[in-house]
Amino acid sequence: MTQLTPEQTAAFERALSRLSSADRARVNELKDAAARAAAEVAPHWDFELAARTVDGLLGEGANDDQRRGLIAAWALELPGRIAAERLPQAVLAGYPTYVDRLAAYLDSGADPYDPDFWAKDVRVSLALSVPGSNTQMLDLSSPVGPGLVVRHMLGGRGPGPLIAWVQAGGWRPWLETHTEARDLSDFNEAGWERNWAAAAALLKTRPELAGVIGSSWFFDPPLEIISPRLTYLRATPVNNGAFMIHQGGGEIHDERASVSSPTRRAMIEAGEYSACSWLLCWPRKPLIRWAEARGLLQP
Repeated sequence: MTQLTPEQTAAFERALSRLSSADRARVNELKDAAARAAAEVAPHWDFELAARTVDGLLGEGANDDQRRGLIAAWALELPGRIAAERLPQAVLAGYPTYVDRLAAYLDSGADPYDPDFWAKDVRVSLALSVPGSNTQMLDLSSPVGPGLVVRHMLGGRGPGPLIAWVQAGGWRPWLETHTEARDLSDFNEAGWERNWAAAAALLKTRPELAGVIGSSWFFDPPLEIISPRLTYLRATPVNNGAFMIHQGGGEIHDERASVSSPTRRAMIEAGEYSACSWLLCWPRKPLIRWAEARGLLQP
């Protein structure tokens, strides 16, 4: 993506034009420093930390108009950031959809600015996270520390993930995938294959990365029986070299697992199922091998 379309540029300029003079001045004052601060903390495991760091710089008087203004200002500069990352075509192909979605959301004037969307938009507009598919984005750097893997083993679940983590050089940074709730059109087997293929393409150009990770309740093994249509989410990676680390259950995972399935909701309410989050780790070598075997990587 070498430049924005005229329509995209106009949408971001409209977002800036709607700001009060005070808010516009605040955006102009902070946009460069806030971009640097967000980039500095982006490799942290906490996906929302970049957005919270920007909020901290905005201060107590922060408002959603200022947030929209920052995203619009950064989006106008996005082609330069994309070029600096030297991204593969499998990733670049997703940008028209991502930028159109961002422009439409800012144009909608959604109030309040959804915190999850704000966290994602900070990362996307600063090229800290990049397109995997229409529905999945990829953080360019995320850690998998040894503590999580050791706790899995000490919980009586075996040493397999610890061994796999060491073999993968798991102390190195990983890509991490996240779901974009504003567009679920690619939340299907083909869409996830595109996401994994984009991750593989990135890994081929970035040998310093260990692989790609994802954290969610929908990797929970019991779902193969409870919700068999979701089996591919876990089975495709695990059957092709990925390993999983148990992260635990909790009310938030039950809530998320209940949203789109009356069956899961009924089982959770009856105490027959409790959703657990798992960290799925797909090391670079087996992921690239899988993508090449499927013909999903461009030469």
